Amino acid sequence: MKLSSQIKPISYLKAHAAEIVRNFGEQRAPLIITQNGEAKVVMQDIESYEQTQETMALLKILAIGNRQIEEGKVQPVTDVINRLREGRQAS
Repeated sequence: MKLSSQIKPISYLKAHAAEIVRNFGEQRAPLIITQNGEAKVVMQDIESYEQTQETMALLKILAIGNRQIEEGKVQPVTDVINRLREGRQAS
């Protein structure tokens, strides 16, 4: 995807809104809208947005896990399994 072809001025958005929305259904490339020559907004289709949000959530979970490892807030899996088994047997 060539990003430079996906940069349009706000006047293009105003004049071609329906066409832009229709094109999002066909191609999944984001559209960058400029105002006074400066990039202001990125538009994308809903599926791409949802995928981005899911990816961000997974990255946050990984970052939290890495931080917990660095802080020593982890336990060997065998200890956790044994503790769960003991809890089950006590019930």
